[in-house]
Formats: sequence, C-alpha cells, structure tokens
Amino acid sequence: MDTLSNLFKIRGEMSRKAYLATVVGTFAAVFVVWSLLSYSQLVDPTFLPTPGTVGKTFWSSVQSADFWSYVGISSYRVLMGYLFTCLLAIPLGILAGTFKFAEAVLVPLTEFIRYMPATAFIPLIIVWIGLGEPAKIMVIFVGCFFQMLLMVADNARAVSNDLLQASYTLGANKLQVLRKVLLPALLPELMNTMRLIMGWAWSYLIASELFAASSGLGFMIIRAQRYLQTDMIFMGILVIGMLGLIIDRLFALLNKKLFPWAEGGR
Repeated sequence: MDTLSNLFKIRGEMSRKAYLATVVGTFAAVFVVWSLLSYSQLVDPTFLPTPGTVGKTFWSSVQSADFWSYVGISSYRVLMGYLFTCLLAIPLGILAGTFKFAEAVLVPLTEFIRYMPATAFIPLIIVWIGLGEPAKIMVIFVGCFFQMLLMVADNARAVSNDLLQASYTLGANKLQVLRKVLLPALLPELMNTMRLIMGWAWSYLIASELFAASSGLGFMIIRAQRYLQTDMIFMGILVIGMLGLIIDRLFALLNKKLFPWAEGGR
C-alpha cells in the first residue's frame, strides 16, 4: 500500500529502474493490444495491419535508396524550418520577456496569430514563395515560430527578479545583467523549449509535404493513403516517431550534460 501511495504522490520520486520498467511496460502493452486486434482480425487488416506486416514493409523499405532519400529530405526540411525558427524566435522571445515595450509590440500580435493553423497559411505561402523547398520549410517555420516566441518570453520572465536586482546592486550595468545573469539563468528552460518545439517541427512535416511534393516521408504516407497501403502508412508514422524520439533523447542528454543542476527531462 505504501508503495502504491508513493507512486501516486504529487511530485513523488521514482527509482530509475522502476521508471524504465514502466516505460518498457507501456510500450509492450501497446504492442500487445495492437497484436491482439490485428492478428485476431477483430479489426480489418485494411485498417489495422499486423506488426509483422509493418515490420516486413519496414525491412523492404530500408533496403531501398528511395526510402533513405525520403528520410534525408524530410529531415532537411524539418531542421531548416526549426533552425530559422530558433534564429528569429529566441532573440525576439528574450526581448519580449525582458522589456515591456517589446512585450507590448510582440506578444499580443503573436498570441493572435498562434491560434491560426499553419495549414491555413499554405495558399498564401504558395502565392508568395511558390511550390519549391522554401515553401515547405516555411510551413514548418510558421507552425513553430509563434509558439516558440511566446514560450521563450515565458522562460525569460521566469528568471527571478531578485536575481536581476541583486546584480544591479553589485554594480552590473544593463548589458552585463543581460549577458551574464539573465541569459545563463534562462538557458536550461530555453533548452527544454527548444526540445519541445523540435517535436512540433516534426508534427508539421506532413502538412509541409501535402502540396506538390514528390519526396519525403509525408509524401510517402500520403501516396500510401491513396492506395490504402496502411502498412506503409503505419511504417511511415513509426519512422517519424523514431526519428523524433532519437532527437528528443539527444536534447535531454545535452540538457543534463550542460545544466546538471537544473531539472531536465528523463
């Protein structure tokens, strides 16, 4: 009973062994349910292929040069959209979270735009940029930029005001407070924000490859949907999930290495 209460204690601790066992158990449970539904044909194979079928599709795909080309071009689109988002949203977010004038200029407008789905901008993006690679990167950028700006502004506002005032008391000027106090203090949370936005960048990949695409994982999934190749759809979704999970774990590891004093993701 004590063990059970500890598991559901608010912000309670959990051993790493128990945590990993729970993670593995959760994935195993999903796999078992999927296997039961598909192999027993409780769900038509057209709609839910078996894990074995998806595995065979994956194995045949990884032996194809087209598959790796799709992985490469999709990764390029995601990383470029993410890079441009970081280059613009991080400095603007820090400004908005630090100076009231910048907040008044940036935050209300950003709050308004962020509720507009990125796919709604696709017709404008096509008109303004065309159908090439820049348009696909722009869809990912639009989907991530406004969210990241607001989250970075929150990261900057979360830095203790007492810490900033203490810096002024010790004789630091405004530029020194920004460079040597504010920026180092917000970096751990900024890294977590960058990690979350990377996940969103991958989620906007399919939207970016909806129009005039002839390559990429999103194109592969959409093409499979036309022919009811659900095994290929499952495989594409799982590949995107695996790529995203690998990058997420790299962010978590980097956060722990760079900021061991801060609470990072597991």
